[in-house]
Amino acid sequence: MKKLWKRNAIVGAVLVLVCAAIYLNGRYAADVEQAGKVLGQATEVNATVSEPAAEAAGELPAEAASSDYFATARLTRQQARDSALSLLQEAGAGEELDAQVAGEVAQGIEALAGYTMTEAQIENMVTAKGYDDCVVFLSADSVSVVVSTTTDGLQTEDIAKITDVVKQETGLPASAIKILEVS
Repeated sequence: MKKLWKRNAIVGAVLVLVCAAIYLNGRYAADVEQAGKVLGQATEVNATVSEPAAEAAGELPAEAASSDYFATARLTRQQARDSALSLLQEAGAGEELDAQVAGEVAQGIEALAGYTMTEAQIENMVTAKGYDDCVVFLSADSVSVVVSTTTDGLQTEDIAKITDVVKQETGLPASAIKILEVS
């Protein structure tokens, strides 16, 4: 009986951590968004720096900084998912799990796998539409899309294209989609 209680406590703790990670991801995306912004309006994440000024200051060109942002964002997202997945797998590794706990662990793993697949599909579809790079952060009730653009920035047509892709892949309404711009 005591082992069953411990395993249930571990699974409960893991589920709380996964929910906290999803909540924090959503809060992070909301913090990035500027106050008073119109729905669907793009936000510039990195300011464009001219190459001579960047080289004089010892900085990387703007496109290298943009590339680093996307690589760092993907790495951070993957590390958070790997951590949550390992916790779920540890909780599910017990020999004497009851059906309810095993089902909760399986649902958690399935949700993480689904998020990963959907994010990758959206990223691939957005880059196939002609954008330089893209990273997607998906939670249960919202999506944040960060897109690398040229000097023209995101236009209304671009926002509509990206919103359409996200809506098709996730089924979420446009009000749950945040599009941010990195130039």
